[in-house]
Amino acid sequence: MKTIFHPASERGFASRGWLKSYHSFSFSQYHDPKKMNFGLLRVLNDDFVEQGMGFGTHGHDNMEIISIPLKGALKHNDSTGREAVIQSGDVQIMSAGTGIQHSEANNSDTEPVKFLQIWVFPKQKDITPKYEQKSFTEEAKKNHFLTVVSPEENADSIWINQDAWFSLTNLDAGKSLNYDLHANTNGAYVFVLEGNIEAASLDLKDRDAVGVYETDSIMISAKSDAKVLVIEVPMAQ
Repeated sequence: MKTIFHPASERGFASRGWLKSYHSFSFSQYHDPKKMNFGLLRVLNDDFVEQGMGFGTHGHDNMEIISIPLKGALKHNDSTGREAVIQSGDVQIMSAGTGIQHSEANNSDTEPVKFLQIWVFPKQKDITPKYEQKSFTEEAKKNHFLTVVSPEENADSIWINQDAWFSLTNLDAGKSLNYDLHANTNGAYVFVLEGNIEAASLDLKDRDAVGVYETDSIMISAKSDAKVLVIEVPMAQ
């Protein structure tokens, strides 16, 4: 087993006043040659957007873009004519493919929104752009890995154009779960949303992360009530 520890305190930070963003990997003005990616996981931004504010229309291509609201609601518009609102409990994925223009904004004029924006390199390039979102209950994550993103079509999870899996769990203090990787060429990025866990012999707290690879499984143990995101990706294309 090999590990890469990313403490929350060492993430990049950017502020535009209305936007505060922590970067787990190099992004925009933040550049660290040691933090370009974890396998095919390219971006994990932890964003806070003030009420009534948002990102104007901009373009993407050949990237899998996942948004996970943690608090509040986010409004999405794109060049396909789609308008949608996602909120805490929802997961959204946009396969940018040949190219798509979109905007994202806080859907509230009174409350901020907190969300994760995650980019994964695609398996196939230049596909027709695709958008999907689904809602998942907190109860379904309780002491159980709930797969919310996967390459499996017609599943309860959202489809991604990559051999990648996103799983969420809400662990009670004292509970342990074993995460089994789908392939020995994959790695798993364990990101603590809330609480205190032990994973890969490391003590992890809010927004700490560890990338684990060259292993078949990872034991995650909750030292307090905790919420955890596990992103499994191929380590090479």
